[in-house]
Amino acid sequence: MPTAKQLIERSAPRDRGGDVHVRSGPQMREYEAAADRIAADRPGHVLDWGCGLGQLSHLLKQRGVQVTSLEYEPEATEGEIVRSELYPDVEMRMTTEPVALPYPDASFDSVLSMGVLEHVAQPAASLDELHRVLRPGGRLYVYKLPNRRSYLEKIAKRSGLYYHGHMPDDTIYTLASARELVEAHGFRVLELRLANMLPLGLTGPRGERLAGPIWTANRWLSRVPGLNQLATNVELVAQRTP
Repeated sequence: MPTAKQLIERSAPRDRGGDVHVRSGPQMREYEAAADRIAADRPGHVLDWGCGLGQLSHLLKQRGVQVTSLEYEPEATEGEIVRSELYPDVEMRMTTEPVALPYPDASFDSVLSMGVLEHVAQPAASLDELHRVLRPGGRLYVYKLPNRRSYLEKIAKRSGLYYHGHMPDDTIYTLASARELVEAHGFRVLELRLANMLPLGLTGPRGERLAGPIWTANRWLSRVPGLNQLATNVELVAQRTP
């Protein structure tokens, strides 16, 4: 069974600050906004693919959404159920398979990828599997694809910090390449946008106090044409085609 530390490291490697993303007030605002957005669609049964520490599963469950949580861990026992130590209401199924999903065809109404698709070794094969387990017309929600033009990624790289593209399986995207990838694997893009102009990893009391203003400014800046080409992430919503 993977330890809580191992789950934290898989969800956010040490050079990205461990579990900073669930200790940061501004970052949690992004997770909450994503959960609100998905829940508003009445998404049915959602697969939280690569659920990490379980934060999105937890937030979706709080909003009345049925969620199945799956986490990849090569050293786990296949099919083992692990309760999140940070979110006790979340039970995560562990899988040792980097691509194949342990579910029948058309098992889910929706799939969420929050910071996952950009890290998998075989994104094309993984999308084929997501297509398989989605019902026809089901939705795929993809958050946190790294934007190739991100100014924050460039700063991180020059500063010797973690940046997307550093790890062997990392893939970085543009709006066009993200659309091309998902459409090549049986999805129709419904929404496509750039997001996150400000760093969201501020922790501690200051992070809690400034979470609202930082998140508000972040969302506003992400909507400024031209400037938003330097945003951190690409986000999309897509629909499974038959």
